[in-house]
Amino acid sequence: MPDISPVYSREMFLPVSKDDMTSRGMWWYDFLVVSGDAYVDHPTFGPAVIARYLEHLGYRVAFLAQPDWKTCDDFLAMGKPKLGVLIGAGNLDSMVAHYTAAKKPRSEDYYSPGKKAGLRPDRASIVYANRAREAFPDTPIIIGGLEASLRRFAHYDYWDDKVRHSVLLDSGADLLVYGMGERPIAEIAALLKKKTPISEITKVNGTAYIAKTSEGLPENTVTLPSFDDVKNDKKQYAIAARLEFEEHDAIRGRTLVQSHGDKKLLVCNPPALPLNSKELDLISELPYTHWYHPMYDDVGGVPAIEEVRFSVSYNRGCFGGCSFCALAMHQGRMVTARSSDSVVKEVKLMTTFPDFKGYINDVGGPTADFGHYSCKKQEKHGMCRDRNCLTPEPCPNLDPDHSGLVNLYRRLRSIEGIKKIFIRSGVRYDYMLEDKSDDYFRELCKYHVSGQLRVAPEHCVDSVLAYMGKPSIGVYEKFLDKYYRLSDKYGKEQYAVPYLMSSHPGSTLEDAIKLAEYLNSKHRQPEQVQDFYPTPGTLSTAMYYSELDPFTLKPIFVAKTYEEKKLQRALLQWKRPDNRPFVIKALKRCGREDLIGFGPNCLVRPDYSPKKKTAASKKPEEKKEEPEKKNKKPEYKAGWAKPKAKKNARPVKSGAKGGRKK
Repeated sequence: MPDISPVYSREMFLPVSKDDMTSRGMWWYDFLVVSGDAYVDHPTFGPAVIARYLEHLGYRVAFLAQPDWKTCDDFLAMGKPKLGVLIGAGNLDSMVAHYTAAKKPRSEDYYSPGKKAGLRPDRASIVYANRAREAFPDTPIIIGGLEASLRRFAHYDYWDDKVRHSVLLDSGADLLVYGMGERPIAEIAALLKKKTPISEITKVNGTAYIAKTSEGLPENTVTLPSFDDVKNDKKQYAIAARLEFEEHDAIRGRTLVQSHGDKKLLVCNPPALPLNSKELDLISELPYTHWYHPMYDDVGGVPAIEEVRFSVSYNRGCFGGCSFCALAMHQGRMVTARSSDSVVKEVKLMTTFPDFKGYINDVGGPTADFGHYSCKKQEKHGMCRDRNCLTPEPCPNLDPDHSGLVNLYRRLRSIEGIKKIFIRSGVRYDYMLEDKSDDYFRELCKYHVSGQLRVAPEHCVDSVLAYMGKPSIGVYEKFLDKYYRLSDKYGKEQYAVPYLMSSHPGSTLEDAIKLAEYLNSKHRQPEQVQDFYPTPGTLSTAMYYSELDPFTLKPIFVAKTYEEKKLQRALLQWKRPDNRPFVIKALKRCGREDLIGFGPNCLVRPDYSPKKKTAASKKPEEKKEEPEKKNKKPEYKAGWAKPKAKKNARPVKSGAKGGRKK
């Protein structure tokens, strides 16, 4: 990481200590913002955004990053906040930050100084709220961010393997803000400034609170199955998950109520309206340093800044409808984007940074090619309750216009000092194919691919793809054909890097074998495979726990044991030597010994028992030739055709380094 820390003084950041406060003449302050991540002053870090926005609104804000949670001393260090404590676990759920899909502790944490693991507690929202209550018994405590957002209802917890209460109850906080928090936090701060008791702040959209009775609730309130119901009956859990998903809409969504025992009602108000372009511009242009706090210089900085340092967060929300993605229940499905002028302004600012080399790593967000609402009627009627925009087939009302993005890319390329702009946050290829003008497709292939374009087919079996909320594999093949034709037309040796997922609910071992056969027929061996991770709040996690489709309530197969998941994952990387015994075991279990052998369609060679070989037996074995010629070049089939290599071109690996974006 480049050493440019001297450029950034402590005065350019929000105060993080008593000395910082006194040096600025701050003898009191309004809000203490607590974060489970290290303090990175960048618009992709939620706690920093909320803190800067409150500062913009005229409030005094102090920042407390990764406090010692074993005592409340760090919470007391800067004194008592006048209005409240705002707590976020960080950019990831704290359990996801700590553990792999196999529930093994992670050795590194990219959101902590020096990648050091263990600097935040498990279930950080709960622990921080308890310490804050200990430090400030009478001060309003508000939890928010991704962890609180996805755990706002009674939810299945993968790590405990049980249904837990709403995080609002377990934390003892006064209020929970879910989704993108700027609009609700501004309203809450204004009410607290007017000395409105926190117990009376119950009408803010995008918040949840605890009530003793249903008195005063709107007439159209939806009652969810209670905590006891979803804990004891998996069908009720699936029903609750469907209702929570359907009502998560800022236009037509209704208040949701879920009983948590005697005289405890979780009341979840409808989502807050997403910010419009002008408001999103304001948030993005606040005086961030785009760097980590200098207190981390001596320990190696905060590695998470490397991915976003020279990237632009262009949009919010996603109408893609992937069942395993948390975005639907956090950012929502209504897409809003910044203005071109605002993005140009940010990129021009980046060109002044001392370590800028002329390359913008990404211009995107949840999905790079979403720049506006999916259809014209959304602004008035919201998202459709009974269908997705893109699956199983694109909606007839879909607006696939990419002209705004094309114009933006052209403006960015013309900025002095810009050498290349990459699009790395992923594209929704089925949406691109609906744009008949092809302008965006051509622009992307000609100027903005770094050699490898990230796309996410996830699987090849249509029944599995349906549970995932993904289009059929035929759509992906159509996209690849077009992508390679355009790359060849522009003389580019470019590849598509497919993201694939094993063990998603609905995927049987037979389905995993079909995916391995499919990849083998296309001469692909994926370097990256994501094992399904049941994170809180997603439809896929509801399927995993209940073993039911939340919309039809029909049973579905779920791979839950370590062995089942291991076999499916191994099949997707069948050529790896360490996976060989698991692949053979899976094939034998499913009666697919035809895939064990030496033929071109076989996945692995036979598993011979080790025997002592004599000198006589070794000689003919060494001369024996396999039926398949070693130097035979693979025949690339339709949909996966490899572009012709350019003369003297540098070889490009078929896989990408790094992990899937969270």
